[in-house]
Amino acid sequence: MTEQQSTPQLPEPQPQASQTAGAAASQASYTFTAPDGTAALRRRQRAQTVLLLLVIAGLGAQWWVSHTELRDLRSEVAQRLQSGDNSNNELKGVLKAVQESTKELQSRVSVLDSKQAESQSQQLALEQMYQDLNKNRDDWALSEIEEVLSTADQQLELAGNVQGALIALQNADKSLSRSDKPQFIAIRRALARDIDRLKALPTVDIPGIAVRLDSAIGQIDNMPLLVDEKPVESASEPKPQRVSPAVAGKASAAPAKSKAAAAVPEEAPASAWSQWLAGARETWQSMSTEMWAELRQLVRIREVQTPEAILLSPGQAYFVRENLKLRLLNARLALLSRNEFAFRNDLASAQDTIAKYFDTRAKQVQTTQALLKQVQGSNLAIQLPTLAESLNAVRNYKARH
Repeated sequence: MTEQQSTPQLPEPQPQASQTAGAAASQASYTFTAPDGTAALRRRQRAQTVLLLLVIAGLGAQWWVSHTELRDLRSEVAQRLQSGDNSNNELKGVLKAVQESTKELQSRVSVLDSKQAESQSQQLALEQMYQDLNKNRDDWALSEIEEVLSTADQQLELAGNVQGALIALQNADKSLSRSDKPQFIAIRRALARDIDRLKALPTVDIPGIAVRLDSAIGQIDNMPLLVDEKPVESASEPKPQRVSPAVAGKASAAPAKSKAAAAVPEEAPASAWSQWLAGARETWQSMSTEMWAELRQLVRIREVQTPEAILLSPGQAYFVRENLKLRLLNARLALLSRNEFAFRNDLASAQDTIAKYFDTRAKQVQTTQALLKQVQGSNLAIQLPTLAESLNAVRNYKARH
């Protein structure tokens, strides 16, 4: 009894109490695990944010790379288009040059074709001529004479080669004289009349005129210009000569002595003092005259009609001399070709250049001007005859036979 009373007996658990205890236990466990779920959620959200940022950064990097590549691609395409345009322009230029060259070649080919056709026709004519010449020796001789006379007539008309025409006529007459045929008498008479007409022409000293022109050309480098600083002595005014005082004193004393001797033979000679005064006076006069001449040389006043001649530079002066030489050389060529118009025009231009730029007071300039005037006075206007009579005689004989 004692043990049973001392041992307390617990009441049996009821179902409702157990359910309440389970709910409290589950609530206690939920409240205990709640902080761990929030941290995980936050970590998950941070990871998602980082991942999203990485994705955005990757997309931005990819966009930047794509943008850079697109920009480079655009610049490369632009460069290639520019190079393509340049290549097209160069190709157009080359094509244009090729077209022009093709046109030029076509024109040259057409010219060559025409020349070839002309040469072929000339060759056929020459072959026919050779065949005709082979028929008869006299015809060959007459044809040769005709060619020689035609050439001589052209030289006589264009270059005035009288000697060449005379030689051609004399050779033709000599060739005809070898064959003693009366048919050639008319031709020889025509040749004789042409020879007499050429021999009756007045002779023109062409080599002498050419030599004078060469002499004038050689003097150009030594001719002074107006722009030269050194004073040029005039060719007409002689240079004053200085007389020594002793000679002047003797010269002045000699007439005085002779007059005194003629007037008064018994008068004594002049004293030494008067002679010294006379010598000093003469010395002073000569020195003052020389000093005045030197002072006058310090300032020189010249009147020039062409002011540009004074303003020539050394280079321009060189070209003035060279142009004058070219003028005279052209006159020489015109003389040799008997072109009187060009000959006189070149000489007149040379005279104008000398009068405009050179100092005409200098002796060399005056000599050159006189030489050119002498050359300009030469008569080249000679009416030269032709060899038409001899040529017509030869052609008429060939036509009849």
